[in-house]
Amino acid sequence: MTKKSLKFNSKTIHGGQAPDKAYGAVMPPIYQTSTYAQSTPGGHMGFEYSRSANPTRTALENALASIENGNYGLAFGSGLAAIDAVIKLLNPGDEVVSTNDLYGGSYRLFKQVFEKYGIVFHFIGMESVDKIEAHINENTKLIWVETPTNPMMNVIDIKAVSQLAKKKNILLAVDNTFATPYLQTPLDLGADIVMHSATKYLGGHSDVVVGALVVKDKELADRLYFIQNASGAVCGPMDSFLTLRGIKTLHVRMQRHCENGKAIARYLAKHPKIEKVYWPGFENHPNHEIAKNQMNDFGGMISFVTMGSSYEDAIKIVEKLEVFTLAESLGGVESLAGHPASMTHASIPKEEREKSGVVDALIRLSVGIEDKDDLIADLEQAIG
Repeated sequence: MTKKSLKFNSKTIHGGQAPDKAYGAVMPPIYQTSTYAQSTPGGHMGFEYSRSANPTRTALENALASIENGNYGLAFGSGLAAIDAVIKLLNPGDEVVSTNDLYGGSYRLFKQVFEKYGIVFHFIGMESVDKIEAHINENTKLIWVETPTNPMMNVIDIKAVSQLAKKKNILLAVDNTFATPYLQTPLDLGADIVMHSATKYLGGHSDVVVGALVVKDKELADRLYFIQNASGAVCGPMDSFLTLRGIKTLHVRMQRHCENGKAIARYLAKHPKIEKVYWPGFENHPNHEIAKNQMNDFGGMISFVTMGSSYEDAIKIVEKLEVFTLAESLGGVESLAGHPASMTHASIPKEEREKSGVVDALIRLSVGIEDKDDLIADLEQAIG
């Protein structure tokens, strides 16, 4: 058996990994160095400057490629730095079709940074391939998919979109942050690029900020490596080490995230003061069948709106939570609660936010791995 043939739970621990060659360290050491001795100009041991490559970051990049069933991994200083590298594949005049319900930071990067350089972005609902195809023209070079979406938990059919992208000779990139490769592997469904805010579930402990890209194609990998090195938005060796450590427990954490997420979603759905719960595990979720087919479970991310809730009511609820922490981010072992309209999605104009369902009363939960009864009790006292 080779490490490439390992099942996922084993890949998180062994995939792309080997004991350190110097002393046999089981965990890759933190190579806290900026440069490397050379015996003659260009005569080095595979590393010359840590912006270009660092042994600890390389270990992380190998692990990322392994768990996403890719061939090449790239680690960045943040998820947005990873997205930035993808958009830098494009030229002025190129067009991008993107999910309309996506992370506010992605929207801000697209609209406020890259749009002024002549790249055109179309934000649409991706519930049907026909709707996506209607926005494609000869200038379209990239389809940007986020699934499940943040924070409305819409699920997009990656395989169907990939078939369209290939027919039109367009790159398909998938933000896999919410699902992680524990739940879905977009490259196996036809995507060209997988992106992660590894800050979230891959790191898993709210102690690091890292981004990641994984691809199968060497030419595409080389183009992205060039951008990574030329732009320099890489993560440091300590961040690489912490993320790699987090990946080794991804499978056991995700199992509990999913178990707790299911319990919380069902509790909220039965609560008399809750108007709507967004979670793809419900049979009445509009994309439930797609989720069943392309995901192994339904994850620990949930959004909800209370009955007749207002902006002020939502703020009161998140402020009263005690076990859930009111904070940005998601995917850590601890449960987090957020108010998208004033936090993660505040950079999206109100009119645009509300078109996709991100209303002022929406609350987003990242369900952690605590005891589910404690989490339910906390929600009970906060909602009242």
